Amino acid sequence: MVLQLKHADRHDVLRPAHIWMAKAAQPLVRPNMLVAPIPLHWTRFVRRRYNQSALLAQGLAKLLGLSYCPDLLLRTKPTKPLDGCGREERFDRLRNVIAPHPRQMSKAAGRPVLLVDDVMTSGATFSAATHACIRSKASDVYVIALARVANRP
Repeated sequence: MVLQLKHADRHDVLRPAHIWMAKAAQPLVRPNMLVAPIPLHWTRFVRRRYNQSALLAQGLAKLLGLSYCPDLLLRTKPTKPLDGCGREERFDRLRNVIAPHPRQMSKAAGRPVLLVDDVMTSGATFSAATHACIRSKASDVYVIALARVANRP
């Protein structure tokens, strides 16, 4: 289902995903929370035509009645696809790749942020994005993903 959303323009999965994620996120919700997606590099965005994490984050924010900032973070350089990479390689490839958007930093200052992604594998992307939110002076950072890759033996 997630791969269909990510690579096959299956936006019909968004509504059920929003509802499921809103229920799962309830314990994370804090007053004045800001919802933000994991960013795509602009070149990948152009190829894909949309950011599936942004679509998830937007609907989630709406259902939860929270503020949404689609460009809180920037992916500053393109990364090769992470498929097949081990944990350490994922963290290495994402080091210093996600940064706060200079014009949006003030929106996160002093506020809790909920980062949204479609899939969590190793946590490297969430880690890089969390560090960027901390540089924006977010008070706390929470994360939610639609799917989690099971540990491989």
